[in-house]
Amino acid sequence: MKKDNKNTGARGKREKNKELRRLQLIRATIRSVARRGFAETTMADVTREAGLSLGLINLHFKSKDRLMEETLRHLSGEYESACFAAMASAGPTAADKLRALVELDFSPRVCDRRKLAVWFSFWGEARSRPTYQQICARNDRRYEKIVTDLCQEIIEVGGYAGIRAATVANGLSALVNGLWLDMLMTPDDMPPENARDISVFYLSHAFPNHFANP
Repeated sequence: MKKDNKNTGARGKREKNKELRRLQLIRATIRSVARRGFAETTMADVTREAGLSLGLINLHFKSKDRLMEETLRHLSGEYESACFAAMASAGPTAADKLRALVELDFSPRVCDRRKLAVWFSFWGEARSRPTYQQICARNDRRYEKIVTDLCQEIIEVGGYAGIRAATVANGLSALVNGLWLDMLMTPDDMPPENARDISVFYLSHAFPNHFANP
């Protein structure tokens, strides 16, 4: 029994180390793509960025395509988890949760310029890479469904007439993406707090009884 416990502990430690190395390489990929761009980033660049061997990255990811795909999946999963955590810690109403999502979208956790650069790099590649397109589309659909459901609840509770939840949600999604691009390209002209206020301004026109004009 003691031997079994020892073997189980050793396997658990190996799996933990494997996941730590994998995460280390993904984070190094994010830094490299943000600095060099998607096309110019090589497996060797990533290993130098991570301070690891080329053999190790080949062991974990096999190819640059697989590495990039897993990096995109990591970013998508990280953002999705952050959305659910933000809503869980918000107030009880749909308006509270929607405001929490806006706050998250322009928080340091999301508005890291390296991550924004990587997101836009992947979006640029998605047209010619079906796997990236699927991951990005899935991410967009989940976000828009969450926001649409929240908007629908606000419409029903607030008695708003002549407004469609999907229209507001799609508009907010497009607005946030555009503001992220502004923040990436001209960060001095579009600080996060300005981007947040613009988004709340948009929501205040859609739902004036639930969002105050900033």
